[in-house]
Amino acid sequence: MADLQHDIHTTTEVGREDYLPDDPFPMEPGAAFLERAHALLEAHPVADGYCGLPRALGALPWYDLELGETAVATDVPRLREGHVGALFWSLDLPAREGGDRAVGATLEQLDLVRRVVEMHPEGLRLVRTAGQVIDARNCGRVAVVLGPASAAAVGDSLGILRVLQSLGVRVLSLAGAVWAGEAGLSRFGEEVVREMNRLGVLADLSGAPEAALARALALSKTPVLCTRSAAAAVRPHPANLSDELLGQLGEHKGVCMVPLSTEQAGPAVPDVADHLDHVRDLAGPECVALSGTFDSGAAHPRDLDDTSRYPHLIVELLRRGWSETELSLLTWGNVQRALRSADFTARATQRRRDPNPSRPADTEA
Repeated sequence: MADLQHDIHTTTEVGREDYLPDDPFPMEPGAAFLERAHALLEAHPVADGYCGLPRALGALPWYDLELGETAVATDVPRLREGHVGALFWSLDLPAREGGDRAVGATLEQLDLVRRVVEMHPEGLRLVRTAGQVIDARNCGRVAVVLGPASAAAVGDSLGILRVLQSLGVRVLSLAGAVWAGEAGLSRFGEEVVREMNRLGVLADLSGAPEAALARALALSKTPVLCTRSAAAAVRPHPANLSDELLGQLGEHKGVCMVPLSTEQAGPAVPDVADHLDHVRDLAGPECVALSGTFDSGAAHPRDLDDTSRYPHLIVELLRRGWSETELSLLTWGNVQRALRSADFTARATQRRRDPNPSRPADTEA
């Protein structure tokens, strides 16, 4: 926080940096922006769409997230300083854990997350629904949402998908699935998406082939997420979305969660803000959110190197003229909408549709 205040006061003394380029109207002093950023985040905390903490902690012999842990970028003090209210904990698998090993590796990560949350009850709370996210926030806890999990863990079994959902998984990545390829979704892949809707599991389309992404968008009855996708027009990257796909995402009210990674977004805070501007303008303010990607092995822009640094980004967006309503949707509202929609659709669908027993052989004939 001291670093941020120093940076803000420095730009105020210089003078010109305190104005937006080509803007004829002077902006507020930097300290006022910082105060506004903290007030806004206090009311509308960050729902961070991707955290690699499970794998990062698995490599440590000992840790204490309650007091603070320098070996990782995410701990309770920094989450509170950054006003993070909810955090999606990735259950993605390394490449060597595919195939028959994928289910076991995913279950081991689930076990680790449960133990971590149990060890830090004053700071973290494991949640399953949008209502429980709100309850955790009201109790001063950071809500831990399970997912995205890897499609490799599901393989060709809807039964495994149901078991993972019963253990709390809320997001499943379609990237790398044999049933979500360059030709789109196979018939079994379509059944996977339908069953995810029935269960209330959100589809993560980041990294999925464009044809599969487009088909999942059209098929899903609930909003889809792209947990690590920025704008390809701003910075080309295989996981970033084209303007056409961003437009489709906006039409279907999906959520593009822009990653705070140097590789996908750029090396500085204004670069990340450029992506957020672009996604908002193309998909709409209801379709953009944030994905820290901390502890995932990704490099991060200057001044966005851990979970305490979100006020830096909000200050930049305030300078650019983002309204409080737009910022509240970006940090909290859009993710809550997606979770609530998935919860509602699952309750409605389960009343009229039984579990699907299909396997690929049943649907591809």
